[in-house]
Amino acid sequence: MKQEDGKFLLPPESKAAGANLYWQIWLPDDKPKALILLVHGYAEHSGRYQYFAKHCLDRGYAVFAMDHWGHGKSDGTPGFVPDFSVFHDGVDELLARAEQDFPDLPVMLVGHSMGGLISATYLLSNQSKFAACVLSGPAVKAAEEPSAFLKAISGFLSRFFPKLGVLELDPNGVSRDPKVVADYLADPLVYNGKMGARLAAEMLSNMTRIQENSWQVSLPILLLHGGKDSLAAAEGSKYLDSHIASIDKTLKIYPELFHEIFNEPEKDEVLNDMTDWLDTRLSANKG
Repeated sequence: MKQEDGKFLLPPESKAAGANLYWQIWLPDDKPKALILLVHGYAEHSGRYQYFAKHCLDRGYAVFAMDHWGHGKSDGTPGFVPDFSVFHDGVDELLARAEQDFPDLPVMLVGHSMGGLISATYLLSNQSKFAACVLSGPAVKAAEEPSAFLKAISGFLSRFFPKLGVLELDPNGVSRDPKVVADYLADPLVYNGKMGARLAAEMLSNMTRIQENSWQVSLPILLLHGGKDSLAAAEGSKYLDSHIASIDKTLKIYPELFHEIFNEPEKDEVLNDMTDWLDTRLSANKG
């Protein structure tokens, strides 16, 4: 296994132009059969996916990941984003790096939680660049539907008090494994403060956007969700499954699992389900 890392700049047209984003790549010893573009969730960072990466490398995939703006080792303000498009700009740069390094290999998009929302909305304009997509616990529907009042004032707060903390996530909802929760809380690169008003409003807006435009998604897609996810409602994955245009689509709900299904005690089962599914899509493409 080889690991590389570095930083790239967001381009001049980005609403966070000039920001440095941290990236890292995990490579198998032999040439990979395909690439996984990993898009992590809110408040966390790519370094929490070492186990995920090792599994994928053992199955012949290279993994390309980055820390979003305002996350981990990247520039930006935790809990805030100037505009949701900044997250897409980061995916643009990571994808360009992957295509530069391995121009002849298929790319699989894997997004978790807020990264699932980033990935799903990214597909609306970029799905032709990927061979398939996996969404893990995507934040497509809130665990608790926002009140009419909250929706009404979210735009106001986003505009005039964009960094005001409005939402706090319960870390105990991350996993049933106490060590995962303890490590999450002790990790200096994990943000444990409140989500700011701008980011909360941007997430609500993009949840609505993907719900209203999910019919445009037509590439092969695997939807994985914990049945006891208290941070991102499993109804979001069910909604996508029933509304996207993809002929090749699979929904799997793990009844007892919490939010981070790649960090639950059953993580090996989940990861095998994912890579088995990806292997099948690769075989179908070669056929």
